[in-house]
Amino acid sequence: MYRLVKPIFFKFDPEDVHHFVVKRLKWFNDYFPLGKTILRSSYDVHIKGLEREVFGIKFKNPVGLAAGFDKNGEYVEALSNLGFGFIEVGTVTPLPQPGNDKPRMFRLQEDEAIINRMGFNNKGVDVMAQRLRILKEKDPTIVIGGNIGKNKNTPNEDAVSDYVKCFDCLFDVVDYFVVNVSSPNTPGLRALQEKEPLKTLLHTLQQRNQTHAATRPILLKIAPDLTNEQLDDIVEIVKETNIAGVIATNTTIDREGLYAVEKVKNEMGGLSGRPLTEKSTAVIRYLAEKSGHSFPIIGVGGIHSAKDAQDKIDAGASLVQLYTGFIYEGPGLIKRICRALVSR
Repeated sequence: MYRLVKPIFFKFDPEDVHHFVVKRLKWFNDYFPLGKTILRSSYDVHIKGLEREVFGIKFKNPVGLAAGFDKNGEYVEALSNLGFGFIEVGTVTPLPQPGNDKPRMFRLQEDEAIINRMGFNNKGVDVMAQRLRILKEKDPTIVIGGNIGKNKNTPNEDAVSDYVKCFDCLFDVVDYFVVNVSSPNTPGLRALQEKEPLKTLLHTLQQRNQTHAATRPILLKIAPDLTNEQLDDIVEIVKETNIAGVIATNTTIDREGLYAVEKVKNEMGGLSGRPLTEKSTAVIRYLAEKSGHSFPIIGVGGIHSAKDAQDKIDAGASLVQLYTGFIYEGPGLIKRICRALVSR
């Protein structure tokens, strides 16, 4: 079915199509008679042997949805019924912000890739928290990750306060946190990946974490463009701050080897999809080996097939996430990955 409609979707602006599709998905899930039943029977995955327990959380399967797809936590229930084992929402910031000017998302069909420069467009953490609180009361079994960032106008020297505000506001309504300092679309954000600023940020969040009776796992999302020396620093920082793990990787600013025309491939923003497959897997392998597999890694970047997912798990990932592969391959990809993983 998806193969039939995808060529039609791909004739229109990718951001417009995204909003069109997720709104209809939510309507079908919430209001169409037997909508939830149809989605679950078609896509949901409950296969014995797929369950995972990672950083203290039980996942029904290891395939999640990466941040950026549902920036405001508006479509979590419907997306969960497509078979995802967990949903990561955001990136969310303390205050609402519109993001960068449109157009800000571009398909590279020759490369099965996307370039985006969305710029953390979202409705603010208070709106998300209220929505997730209602959802958790309705269905506490859905595993939700909160991906948090800073507002564009917040200077880096004040960035910690933005992350703390998001952390405090979402603490009761998410199952784990992701600290996003690796998006290329907020000016100066990646500077927070440097050793000292990053240690300060993570230490502060861990201190806030320890004030609660039941803590939340905190993960760090990193860029695929870090050098080995910088990855060595990441391993050291994870161990020193005692955070739960790493998500590898975010989008890349590298444009090497693309087939798309110059005008498109040189658009500013982060590149995701097939060109990121090997690069993100290499980062996962390096972190796992360098750390002695001492912390969990969620693998994301260029997963378009069951083999891509398995390669990341073989490299050292405990869980995987989809985004661009989900757009190019459709919701059936989730079940294909899960069936392949359980058959090994």
